[in-house]
Amino acid sequence: MPGPARRPRRRLSQPREQVLAAAMTTIAEEGLDRLTMAGLGREVGMSSGHILYYFGTKDELLLQTLQWSEEQLGAQRRAELARRLPARTRIDALVDLYLPDGPRDPRWTLWLEVWNRSQNADDATRERQLDLELAWHRDLVALLVEGASKGELRAVDAERFTTRTRALLDGFGTHLVVGLPGLSREEVLGHVRDFLDESLTPATDPGTESTERR
Repeated sequence: MPGPARRPRRRLSQPREQVLAAAMTTIAEEGLDRLTMAGLGREVGMSSGHILYYFGTKDELLLQTLQWSEEQLGAQRRAELARRLPARTRIDALVDLYLPDGPRDPRWTLWLEVWNRSQNADDATRERQLDLELAWHRDLVALLVEGASKGELRAVDAERFTTRTRALLDGFGTHLVVGLPGLSREEVLGHVRDFLDESLTPATDPGTESTERR
């Protein structure tokens, strides 16, 4: 799973989008426990019934809020990955966006809640959640393939490596957002960089190395 979307706020004209933005603000400032239909209604000048008209249930509100948040961060992620920089540098940028900023990060708090509620969700809802995760997966796979093709990265099975890397990031990310003692965000980034360097740095050709020494 993939901190809060790091984009300047833009003007919101649609009532539904206003509710989603207000939901993220409430989670960021007051925590998930304070997020209620009535409270959101007061924030955006609607009745709780009007909000129910748009979303139906709180589960649906949470999932749509997560989708909206991922759309905001996705635009920034795509801009970072489109920069003309080495693939390894862009992977570091992806990791930085993926991980939470720290304890109670609103986006990761929302992810954890959606994960928890998905235990009782139907297949269609789980598919929508999976689509959000696969956007990150596809971007990392593409970077691995590109970097290997240019000789910047060691060739790996990109699908398998990405699955394992996401699991690593989700484990570290959960640790950070819950606020367990023992690891800071900087230390987590260091662990991930070490893992990526050890796994993706191209192997040195002994013959070439010997020639260069002469």
